[in-house]
Amino acid sequence: MIDFVGCKLVLVNGTELLTYLRDEKPGLGWADMWDLPSGGREGDESPETCVLRELEEEFGLRLPPERLLWRREFPSMMDASRASAFYAGQITVDEIAAIRFGDEGQHWRMMPVAAFLTEPRAIPEMQRRVRLALDDLGWL
Repeated sequence: MIDFVGCKLVLVNGTELLTYLRDEKPGLGWADMWDLPSGGREGDESPETCVLRELEEEFGLRLPPERLLWRREFPSMMDASRASAFYAGQITVDEIAAIRFGDEGQHWRMMPVAAFLTEPRAIPEMQRRVRLALDDLGWL
């Protein structure tokens, strides 16, 4: 297993992806910017366990590992000497309707992919990773 700090996930439905606006707290990295479901590793959990746990904590969604269709490791934005796992998958209309947003972040929305990729308040590295993942999957 890779030594990783955390993970991110882009979930797509048609031409939209699941995003949330980060909190606007002093000292918070990328405060008040659009981001993707994500979080840090707990204990010795695998990247898949980490990303699916974070999705459930942040959005109330439980997805099986088979729904993770694409994965790549990148240098962590928090500690470039360690890895971060980045995943892509699909989300259904019923799953979107079932979202129960947690207490991290200001609010969530399904954002058009094209809008996210050009959004000035989106985290630039997430825009780059989304573009790469969706291009590899043939979804762009």
